[in-house]
Amino acid sequence: MGPDFSYRHLYYFWVVAKEGGVARAAERLGMAVQTVSTQVRELERSLGYALLKPAGRGVALTDAGFAAMRQAEQIFQLGEQLPAAVRDAVGAPVVRLVVGISDDLPKLAVHSLMQPVMQEPNLRLLCLVDEFEDLLGDLALHRLDVVLADRAAPPNPNLKVYSHLLDTSPLAWYAPAPLQTAARRGFPQSLSQVPVLLPTHHAAVRARIDQWFERMAIRPQVVGEFEDSALLKTFGAAGMGVFPMAGLVHDDLTARYGVKRVGACEGVEEHFFAIGARKKVLHPLVERWLSAGHS
Repeated sequence: MGPDFSYRHLYYFWVVAKEGGVARAAERLGMAVQTVSTQVRELERSLGYALLKPAGRGVALTDAGFAAMRQAEQIFQLGEQLPAAVRDAVGAPVVRLVVGISDDLPKLAVHSLMQPVMQEPNLRLLCLVDEFEDLLGDLALHRLDVVLADRAAPPNPNLKVYSHLLDTSPLAWYAPAPLQTAARRGFPQSLSQVPVLLPTHHAAVRARIDQWFERMAIRPQVVGEFEDSALLKTFGAAGMGVFPMAGLVHDDLTARYGVKRVGACEGVEEHFFAIGARKKVLHPLVERWLSAGHS
């Protein structure tokens, strides 16, 4: 990087890339097109690579531009957090906790598992939902304080994380009103006669459910599969099919969704893990949470 590198030039490049064109960026910035264009060229000169190329009426990123854009996104996202960080520093003490939540984890279960955390005074909670592997990457980069998932982190010497088993919960089958009588009649063999909804194989518990079907010699009438547990519950409650859910959420599930438990999925449990980064000092709140009987 040359001595002429300027974060101002980088900012103009970032805006141009996000807007998809110099003219649109200039309008957003309230500046002349020529001024913005000159600033971006100065950045390219200092880096020694072209970052943008013509694309129709706008511009597109070159390979070097993609690399610069990834860095710029991190830099300016952090910059956008600066006012809040300063405001919090001079105001009331705030306990910040950034939690990554695996997208296949039942959200009602997350709420239940996090009850010890919710008692913390002055808590500022940020919950981010993403795919499991992406969350582990963010955890390793210290962008998250903890990850909640339905499985432990895989053994990997390059992935410096560790897993705590928070809880386990037996699985049960739930049905909306129109299907309750048919689902209960001859359960669990009735699951071959009524429409069934399942989590996709993206969820760790799916393999255990499939094994249970094999043990019970049941060929389920699967009419839907869902990566998102909230969608699974919503479609099930709307009458689409009978579905499995962790008993941990029974009270909230029956109260909010109006479904009834029709029977146990014997021998099948859903697991809930909290995953932390090894080389980072564990967030004090997470440490208290895990030591309060959730390990």
